[in-house]
Amino acid sequence: MQIEQKLWTEDTGWKALQKGETDSEFQLVLAFGGTEIFKAGSLLAEVVDMYPGAIVAGCSTAGEIHNVDVTDDTLTVTAIAFDNTRVASASVCTCDVENSYQAGKTLAAKLNSEGLVHVFVLSDGLAVNGSDLAKGLSEHVPDGVTVTGGLSGDQARFAETFVMCDGSPAQNCVSAIGFYGDALKIGYGSLGGWDPFGTERVITRSRGNVLYELDGQSALGLYKRYLGEQANDLPASALLFPLAVRTTRGSEAVVRTILSVDEAEQSMTFAGDVPEGYYARLMKANFNRLIDGAMLAAKSSAVPFGSTSPELAILISCVGRKMVLKQRVEEEVEAVRDVLGEGAVLTGFYSYGEISPLLPSASCELHNQTMTITTFSEK
Repeated sequence: MQIEQKLWTEDTGWKALQKGETDSEFQLVLAFGGTEIFKAGSLLAEVVDMYPGAIVAGCSTAGEIHNVDVTDDTLTVTAIAFDNTRVASASVCTCDVENSYQAGKTLAAKLNSEGLVHVFVLSDGLAVNGSDLAKGLSEHVPDGVTVTGGLSGDQARFAETFVMCDGSPAQNCVSAIGFYGDALKIGYGSLGGWDPFGTERVITRSRGNVLYELDGQSALGLYKRYLGEQANDLPASALLFPLAVRTTRGSEAVVRTILSVDEAEQSMTFAGDVPEGYYARLMKANFNRLIDGAMLAAKSSAVPFGSTSPELAILISCVGRKMVLKQRVEEEVEAVRDVLGEGAVLTGFYSYGEISPLLPSASCELHNQTMTITTFSEK
């Protein structure tokens, strides 16, 4: 596997971060950048021209990760030349399918199943129910095929997101990369680091990923009471206080982040499902535990490689973590580097949701407020 990495900034233009061999035939390019860069499209057209014949996959972000650096409104490009692995792409517009579950099912059907070992998915961050998307994908890929990825971002604005679709940036799009062959070794890990607080309440009224009532009361009203003055900055301020959702008291919880609020309906829309009858509880940040979560996610993703280092790691961390860590945000990326070693090329982005199995052999699902890592190496 050969890897080349570049960074574009408004001040310096293109800069090489990692040089690949000049005669490498790059099959896959990962491009992560600011919303305005994706909206304009001209820089992405340059990337397509730089790597003719390669699949260019990517999305807008809430921050770009390269090496141990985190930048905003830049464009990171990571080109990969595999030795014995084949890749293929598929995409779907959410306007052309009935719902997010069907989007996942359609993507799975578009990818040839023969020899498929892993699917990496990048999704619109606002118009998609990430839980249903993950379910549609995981239920329709062959047994044993892992699925990871994330939802595109738009800083903390929640206005518009973009995904590379058929070589061009588009809204309302979900794309997937299929990896084929037995030469590829893949690892993954996903962990958070948030502390629950306050009363655990029952979700008494919801529809899919829209929450109306907790314990028979307005969920938005309760949420605003907890936030106090910070309620004026919704939905962005909600990133600091995500919701832990569990099926029964004491069971494993998933974390959900608010994407939007509706004052007229007194409802909150989350990145994933918040089913009626489930229990919900607010969470708050614990700085040290966020860093520990990133480190433990890295350790989990490194398990398949034993004493060796993976060659590539894609880091997808939630925008809420970035808002909490602020100027110390790079510490969670440095924690990943400390675990994976200098031999791994790091790329990735800050997202509106992360997709990964929680445990080995489990189906993929949507997570919020986690550091989710997918690692790759060829045998």
